[in-house]
Amino acid sequence: MPRLGRLAAATFGLGTATLAYGGLIERNAFTVRRFDVPVLAPGASPLRLLHVSDLHITAPQQRKQAWIRSLADLAPDLVINTGDTISDPRAIPAIMDALGPLFEFPGAFVPGNNDYYAPKMKNPIRYFVPEHNRVFGPRLPWPELAVAMSSAGWLDLTHARATLKAGDVEIAVAGTDDPHLGRARYSLIAGAADADAAVRLGVTHSPEPSLLASFANDGYDLVLAGHTHGGQIRIPFGPAIVTNCGIDIHRARWLHRWDDHMWFHVCAGLGTSPFAPVRIACRPEASLLTLVPRTGFGDGK
Repeated sequence: MPRLGRLAAATFGLGTATLAYGGLIERNAFTVRRFDVPVLAPGASPLRLLHVSDLHITAPQQRKQAWIRSLADLAPDLVINTGDTISDPRAIPAIMDALGPLFEFPGAFVPGNNDYYAPKMKNPIRYFVPEHNRVFGPRLPWPELAVAMSSAGWLDLTHARATLKAGDVEIAVAGTDDPHLGRARYSLIAGAADADAAVRLGVTHSPEPSLLASFANDGYDLVLAGHTHGGQIRIPFGPAIVTNCGIDIHRARWLHRWDDHMWFHVCAGLGTSPFAPVRIACRPEASLLTLVPRTGFGDGK
């Protein structure tokens, strides 16, 4: 019995230390991931795309907001935000201030599920089983935030197709509403992507395989998504434990091939649920994607 007691105490101590590390240190260890994505025509000049997602901003988060502002120092050619930007109904001024320097660059955005409804505490087991009777948190002022970001110059790609200009380069973009809440209607943007554009980007919040397949069938070169938080709590040096969507645990974050033509990138994002403010083996991040000619692929870091 004493041996069992010591083992239990050691296990409890290790668990407590791990949670403390994940809640106090790793969830604030913001980083930029960098990947080369071979999607441009041969001979084309590289394009630098900053992908941000799952910011989950609340008004008091000064450290996170300052780090988001500093991303402008990367001087991207364009910025794509794949949703879950707000987590606090009072946060719109803080969000606009944090994103302010990034509005100087061409950009676009789509909503995520937690842009519509605030996170709500739930049994962790529900992340592993289908939700048949989903319970929503309080409504968030997403329409007001969407108008504010649009007024600042970014394109709202909620069920929209558009052309985004980065300097002299024309980029075809198309996006959906949030798939996790069942709001995505790909039929509203379906059709062959613009063959005359330098590159064709699909934008959605959750990397659902059916949506990725639809973008691929229409000729998009790269799809950008978020939602998964990279798993948020991962097995060290291994996969995510859960993705909370249709994508598999081995592709819960970063850059992957979908087929012989299309790539997709899942940004692990910066935030956490206020009810699970911890990250383990999954640092909060934004991604700087350098789009390069199809003959110039490099590994991510």
